[in-house]
Amino acid sequence: MTDPLRRAAALIPADARSDAGCTSADVLDYLDHNEPEVAHGILEDFDGIAWQTDEFWDLLAESARQMRLSTDWITWRRGETRHGLLRAELELATDAAPITAGERQGTRWDLGDGVLRLATMRIESMPVLEPGRKAVVRLRPADPWPHLAEGAVIAFHERQPVAGVATVIELAGVGETRQRDR
Repeated sequence: MTDPLRRAAALIPADARSDAGCTSADVLDYLDHNEPEVAHGILEDFDGIAWQTDEFWDLLAESARQMRLSTDWITWRRGETRHGLLRAELELATDAAPITAGERQGTRWDLGDGVLRLATMRIESMPVLEPGRKAVVRLRPADPWPHLAEGAVIAFHERQPVAGVATVIELAGVGETRQRDR
């Protein structure tokens, strides 16, 4: 079970840090102390979209399966490595239906030009987004979204009227270093 984690840790650049400030050495230390679940969690927490590869995510998925953990988040993150990262802060309208966590396919978005575009959406760090509340969401557009930049305001449509408004807070293309990693 620890072999895929050790191999994944070996793929992390020396200067890379997880959100909590951990390094690949920390991962190896937890593995040496027979804490594979902690090591796995740290590895999932690295945000280096520029260096993460399919191999990295495949190793984490293999480890998760061996420990009988969900691979949903790993699969999502692998997709970001392949297609890029788009995060936005969504404020759900007060009359909108609540949105539960997990992957939600076929969400419709207006980038300000009146054209509805499809994306898969995932809420970060929240089990349910209630009406009138805000949450950070990750979006994976079905097709490239033209002329989108940080700070852009986009509208979330489930039905008429608009179900929410989101402000783009982060964009990173395939192979680009995330702003917070620069």
